[in-house]
Amino acid sequence: MAHRIVGQRFGRLDGADKVTGAARYSADVTLPGMVWGKALRSPLPHARIVRVDASRARALPGVLAVLTAADVPDLLVGRRMFDMPLLARDRVRFVGEKVAVVAALDPDVAEEALAFIEVEYDELPAVFDPADAIQPGAPLVHENPGAYHGAPAERPHANVQSVLRFKLGDVDAGFREADRVFEHTFRTQLAHHGYIEPHAGVIALDEDERVQVWASNKMPYRLKELLSHALELPPARIRVNLTPIGGDFGGKGSLMDLPLAYHLARVTRRPVKMVMRYTEELMAGNPRHPSVVTMRTGVTKDGRIVARRATALYNSGAYAAFKPAPSVNLGGTSMGAGVYRIPHLLLEGFCVYTNTIPCGHARSPGEPQMLFAEESHMDMIAKELGLDPVELRRRNLLRDGDALANGHHLEHVRATETLDAALAASDWAKPKPRGVGRGVAMGHRHIGVGFTNAQVRLETKGTVTLTIGLPDTGTGAHLVLRQVVAEVLGLSIDEVQIELATTDLFETDSGVGGSRVTHTGGRAAFHAAEKLKEQIHAEATKLGTPDASFATIAQAAAREGRTLEAVHFYDAKSHAAVTSFTAQVAEVAVDPATGQVTVLRFTTAHDVGTIINPLGHQGQIEGGLIQGLGFALMEELQTAEGRISTLSLGDFKLPTIRDIPPLTTVIVEDAVGPGPFRAKAIGEGSISPVAPAIANAVADACGVRIVDLPITAEKVYFALQDRKGRS
Repeated sequence: MAHRIVGQRFGRLDGADKVTGAARYSADVTLPGMVWGKALRSPLPHARIVRVDASRARALPGVLAVLTAADVPDLLVGRRMFDMPLLARDRVRFVGEKVAVVAALDPDVAEEALAFIEVEYDELPAVFDPADAIQPGAPLVHENPGAYHGAPAERPHANVQSVLRFKLGDVDAGFREADRVFEHTFRTQLAHHGYIEPHAGVIALDEDERVQVWASNKMPYRLKELLSHALELPPARIRVNLTPIGGDFGGKGSLMDLPLAYHLARVTRRPVKMVMRYTEELMAGNPRHPSVVTMRTGVTKDGRIVARRATALYNSGAYAAFKPAPSVNLGGTSMGAGVYRIPHLLLEGFCVYTNTIPCGHARSPGEPQMLFAEESHMDMIAKELGLDPVELRRRNLLRDGDALANGHHLEHVRATETLDAALAASDWAKPKPRGVGRGVAMGHRHIGVGFTNAQVRLETKGTVTLTIGLPDTGTGAHLVLRQVVAEVLGLSIDEVQIELATTDLFETDSGVGGSRVTHTGGRAAFHAAEKLKEQIHAEATKLGTPDASFATIAQAAAREGRTLEAVHFYDAKSHAAVTSFTAQVAEVAVDPATGQVTVLRFTTAHDVGTIINPLGHQGQIEGGLIQGLGFALMEELQTAEGRISTLSLGDFKLPTIRDIPPLTTVIVEDAVGPGPFRAKAIGEGSISPVAPAIANAVADACGVRIVDLPITAEKVYFALQDRKGRS
């Protein structure tokens, strides 16, 4: 079916405001009498707090308040599991934990005041590695974690925060069917999201004593609920005002400093702004979990996978507070099965407490970790069996009717077509020069579920306003929603405007995350526009002029004191039977003298539904792919004894334009998605197979297998030297 607006390439309509500075982010909010808040953080990974003396800081000119744990409620906060204090009360559990907070007239005075706060610590034994943390006699990060609200019941060790398990068939019986069994272990690193805008927020008490919030947070309604708990206030006394968000990638869903900003505002009776410096982001944000993944797979003589057990140890850090999933774990554990039909599966993810930075969700939570292990493992099995890695994959790809590890049965499976498209576009079968290798990897991702409200209103000038409670985290989501409404109502894109709701307008909304915005927000906007369309037709009939303009219809209703508007609440409670496949091919060159890896070209193929905005769709593919490139080759928050040493983005090493190889995208169209106009997800599909595709290409180029990320020149060089020494 042909569309007028859906499928057209529209550039970002908010781009001009963002590049000129007209867009007002949370850190740009300025209110009369506003003061600055700053937090003092622990220099130790694990210690008892013996004494806190803030008297010198309080006496500093320009300081309005200094709060310690004794000055704030003794309660715990989190997103699903509540285990983190507002300020460290009796002990600190990681380097960077907040111990005190200051309000001052300007940020420099607030920073200076932190140096005047005296804290005496009694250092305690600490544990930093998840494997060490679950050994008998390991130091306990929390003495009674099972007592926390939201704590999962299963706890094989006091330092095991949560367990997530997926099962199919009988894995022991499956291994008995196997002719050969392969086992390999992989490691992935601690990595920050890399958004440009750090966490920032402003809190003020208005004349009615309501708490007004401006925050870099992608889930305003959930934020309101969590603040209600953290501030011990009814939700009706809190309003979250939406602002643009300068990048999210999974990291902008937590409370962060907002409860402390409130308590400073309460004490000073002035609005308070808190903005994290990037040193604080890298020291105490909520980055991607490091992992240790062990894959064990049973295979028949003809290369058919009959059993797999995958076990992931995720280093969760000192608190679970930043994880939103009901399991307080990483759903990406299910990707241990990859895109393959495996009758007997046991996939387990263990989130483990350590005295390190607390981790949260990052783009495709848990999936880049698991797919790096799983797709590297596939190539290693193929080599041992003497099979081409593509052929091993072909023999085991999912088909219609197969069940995933999480229980979902699939329809319209396009795994083979997507793989074929990537291979053809990458020249997979062509000869390669010496020192050049190609690697393939695959993944898939469901479109997300959740619930969203949309309100559409016909204005007297004939335009339509779409009011939504979903922030745009930089993905171009608001443009997509405008296209949906314009398509339904027969308008141009310029005749549909976006208006951001505050949390006063709707009852609830699940916010941004999980590749769901086009699905839930798009469907809400679609159905609201359909309802408004019916009202417009009814009004035109009433006027006796079926071809009356929208302006004429709206003005006639206004003369009677009426506004034509419609609201729809869309709730997707379960995943659809279709998923989106990705196949990627990396071509790399390896310098044997230095180990330097150069990505020469990269091909990514995607099984997609109806593409609503091809320009934004491609941007999501390339953005995820480049994040995957950084994860594969360079990004790492390096730690020693719980202390992060890479405390600037320069040290962390995000990819720049010079690191990006020529990219080829292939679209495999299949309009069967659950989103509006049969759209599928795209936001998280391109990141996860990147690292294993590169690892497989490196192995093809030089014969060494790197099993721990990132794949640096040093690791490749020493692996080559080790192989040379053995030979």
